[in-house]
Amino acid sequence: MDSSVERVDDLVTRLLPIVREVMDVERWQPGGRDRPYKARYQGHLRVEAAKAFDRLEPQFAKEGAGLFLRQEEGNQVFLATDEFPEPKPDRLWLHALLAGATFLAVLYTGLGYGRSYAHENPTQSLLGQPLALGLIYAGTLLGILATHEFGHYLAGRFHKIAVSLPFFIPFPGGLLGTMGAFIQLKSRPRNRRHLLDMGLAGPYAGLLVALPLLILGLSLSQVKTIEAPPPGSIGYLEGNSFLYLAAKFVVTGELLPAPADFGGQNQLIYWLRNIGAGAGGQFGVPYPLGGRDVQLHPMAIAAWAGLLVTGINLIPAGQLDGGHSIYSWLGSRARRFWPFVVVGFVALIVVWQGWLLFAALVFLMGRTYAQPLDDVTELDRGRKAAAILALIIFFLTFTPAPIIGIPGR
Repeated sequence: MDSSVERVDDLVTRLLPIVREVMDVERWQPGGRDRPYKARYQGHLRVEAAKAFDRLEPQFAKEGAGLFLRQEEGNQVFLATDEFPEPKPDRLWLHALLAGATFLAVLYTGLGYGRSYAHENPTQSLLGQPLALGLIYAGTLLGILATHEFGHYLAGRFHKIAVSLPFFIPFPGGLLGTMGAFIQLKSRPRNRRHLLDMGLAGPYAGLLVALPLLILGLSLSQVKTIEAPPPGSIGYLEGNSFLYLAAKFVVTGELLPAPADFGGQNQLIYWLRNIGAGAGGQFGVPYPLGGRDVQLHPMAIAAWAGLLVTGINLIPAGQLDGGHSIYSWLGSRARRFWPFVVVGFVALIVVWQGWLLFAALVFLMGRTYAQPLDDVTELDRGRKAAAILALIIFFLTFTPAPIIGIPGR
């Protein structure tokens, strides 16, 4: 017999009495070429899954094996695998380079918003000059993004999950100057509870910063009449989410943008269509020309972008924060949501063509979730409430039509 096979069989025998301390073992077997594990034990746990995992993991580690706990057709299964590799250290120079490049790209975009706002609202105040407004925009947007990502990072470190520092993504000349940021998982979360904590710490932290900055930014903005762009050009309005619409109402006392003429529609129906399709002349929603809207201060633009990013991150699919949340809550049943998310994005393409990219990404990668080491331990009541709240926040912050183009007249 091959010596490696003997070692594997010996490992199965050595670990069996340890596994029997927490499980009524019905079947055990060594790994092989078509079985990607060293040993497999199937049965029914006699203690809570989390306690069983905590008890066995150090014993498996002494034998040079990693440990997985899975649920299969009503049975629990322990898998002994190869030792997990040590996470590679962060390349600090790369993180710093991307952060610096993103700051410059966002500042450049902010200067454009600053010049436009300063031209329409001249003032002698230093804080009203284009450079200051550009810095305010950059500081607000990057502050929200950094808070979001370090929420993930700190929660991961707290639960001893190996995670990278944030990677910021510059996008010079883009609408925001950045395509956001992300962190990289270098090790698996211990269980679904840890996965949920890490997944939701980001959007919750980012939203807690974005909301007060949005209120402050809107209070610095001006409500003005919406003029038609010059012939041959296109003007743009930011799209509404339920939360953004509510924030504008809190600050201004108006539901904005308010058209000069509702076209005979009930106002409630108008606003539901406005959020769902944008005020772009589509689906019976008239362009709000001649009406009133907020001319956004650069801080408000950045905070609006923070809400937009929160809504996108909470999409319940794949490796997005919402995907982590829904998988932590429902386990493998979360994959049932995938077709509905794909169909939803395909339907939204008629509202905003940018969703085509998201539909493709969710179609290709939306079925792959971050599976923890212990995939049996379920969420406690408080964490289930946090997962449900994340879905509610998704519906409140998601913007079906992020950008609304208005042709010149």
